[in-house]
Amino acid sequence: MIYIEQIGKYFMMLGRVFTKPQKPKIFYEALMKEIEDLGIKSLGIIMFISFFIGGVIALQTALNLDSPFIPDSLIGFAAKRSIILEFAPTFCSIILAGKVGSYITSSIGTMRVTEQIDALEVMGINSINFLVLPKVIAALFFYPFLIAVAMALGIFGGWLAGVLSGLFTGTDYIIGIQTDFKPFLIVYALIKTLVFSFLITTVPSYHGYFVKGGSIAVGKASTQAVVWTTILIVIANYILTQLLLT
Repeated sequence: MIYIEQIGKYFMMLGRVFTKPQKPKIFYEALMKEIEDLGIKSLGIIMFISFFIGGVIALQTALNLDSPFIPDSLIGFAAKRSIILEFAPTFCSIILAGKVGSYITSSIGTMRVTEQIDALEVMGINSINFLVLPKVIAALFFYPFLIAVAMALGIFGGWLAGVLSGLFTGTDYIIGIQTDFKPFLIVYALIKTLVFSFLITTVPSYHGYFVKGGSIAVGKASTQAVVWTTILIVIANYILTQLLLT
């Protein structure tokens, strides 16, 4: 029963999030700050992980397809599909759920336990809209770019790993990348990214906004937010795959 109550509170919160900001100038300033905090500051870790995971995917594919009857171009093809379909949009979103989700919950939760949110309400400000909407818009705007960078670096990391290891040539890898290329797969990955971005910002915001207690409660709420965001990303990934690819 408690889960039904939480789902109801979550959707009621969303109703208050998507209202017109009171002061567009203040909203714009908050949006730019959230793009920096949630997006630009996450760029480094996503680039680092994407590059090396792309290399690992290519190397493992090459080692498992060590047969004279299988062309080396299949390595590039398999790496491309793995990176575009799952690694970049899903795995990177789960990383962001841990990094960004805990930050959102702890920052909003701290404002709740220190009564800053109550002060906003007393001043007649829609605190949910003021705190959450810039985060949602920033993620929806910036995360598709972030995932596109992850795709490119993952594929490049695979190419570089093959060239340096000698397991396959760069030419064969590029031929595999170009083989049976379907632009819709990138569209599918970006659609998933938009859905995941929404979850990454709204679920932690819910846990932070409705936290009760002190600093210990904020820590517990941050953990719950990351866990539930990850679960919802996995469920949404399954549903979107069924809807868009089958």
